[in-house]
Amino acid sequence: MSQDRLIKLKSTKSDFVVWTRKNKKKVDRKLEFMKFDPTIRRRVSFKETRK
Repeated sequence: MSQDRLIKLKSTKSDFVVWTRKNKKKVDRKLEFMKFDPTIRRRVSFKETRK
């Protein structure tokens, strides 16, 4: 698996981190998703950060 495609998504409410892949040829902006954060047990926004 290519390491340059890996991105880190960090929760906006806690320090929980999720790793995922991104197609850099088609997506040129930073990603932001609503995902479940198990540390606070709620759905929160996850934003793309540095590795």
